[in-house]
Amino acid sequence: MAKSKKKVPSLNSSSMADISFLLLIFFLVTSSMDTDSGLARKLPPPPQDEQNLQEMKVQQRNLMVVLVNSQNQTMVKTQLGDEWYANVTQMVGKGGKVGLKDKVKEFVTNPNNSEQLPELTEEDLGPPIGTVMRTADHVISLQNDATTSYKAYIAVQNELVKAYNELRQDAAKKYYSKSYDELLPEEQELINTLYPQRISEAEPKNFGGN
Repeated sequence: MAKSKKKVPSLNSSSMADISFLLLIFFLVTSSMDTDSGLARKLPPPPQDEQNLQEMKVQQRNLMVVLVNSQNQTMVKTQLGDEWYANVTQMVGKGGKVGLKDKVKEFVTNPNNSEQLPELTEEDLGPPIGTVMRTADHVISLQNDATTSYKAYIAVQNELVKAYNELRQDAAKKYYSKSYDELLPEEQELINTLYPQRISEAEPKNFGGN
């Protein structure tokens, strides 16, 4: 008598699609994506019409232009004149020239109320700072060549940010007798209002080494 072959029972796969879909949703919900935060910049609100665009135009005295060319040389343009830095050593103030950081600090504070530097306006910031004169409308415009090295670009960025950090550090010690990092968030915000970081980064262009 021939042996009968046993049939292997088939698996019910009708619910596999539902299970796979649920697993996919689970991993999407619970997974975190790494994102590049980039450099923090506070941008002005977009103009609503042509009239607002005209009102937002920066006076020349309020504008510092920092250009980094294809040879990694840096030029600083203000109403006081132009300054060329042939290399990073000169830019940080070690080559016999006033460094970029110190030029930015002078531009932001306008200590001598020069008509060729940003306009000083009187403002009451409340205690403990009180009424002060500050350059609320200054802007630093940074632009680099498309072939500028990353190292040179970051070196310029560091000097710009360092200038604001030093101004805020000095203000924290003056008004609170503490370092900036030791201040409460609301105290830091007040110091930031006194010295707002206003750096505008333009899209790289091909202007070569000239």
